[in-house]
Amino acid sequence: MLVGIYFNAVSPFMGVSAGLKAFCAAVLGGIGSIPGAMLGGLFLGVAETLGIAAGFDLYKDAIAFTLLIIVLLFRPTGLLGRPIQRKV
Repeated sequence: MLVGIYFNAVSPFMGVSAGLKAFCAAVLGGIGSIPGAMLGGLFLGVAETLGIAAGFDLYKDAIAFTLLIIVLLFRPTGLLGRPIQRKV
């Protein structure tokens, strides 16, 4: 609401980018793990900043999603997620 008041415009897609980045950070760190979500957010922010510093500023969203895909390929539960136990 404050951003809409400040810019005198409201759109239904305001905050979609921030919401997707927050979701990526939570999944990256591990769903259900607060320290994991914090670590995922920090890791995602540092990776995006390094990508922008390297000159890939147009691809900062792609960097976030590529990083998410790479981590989920090797650790499906996230960085600090616990392995899922199957009950028989």
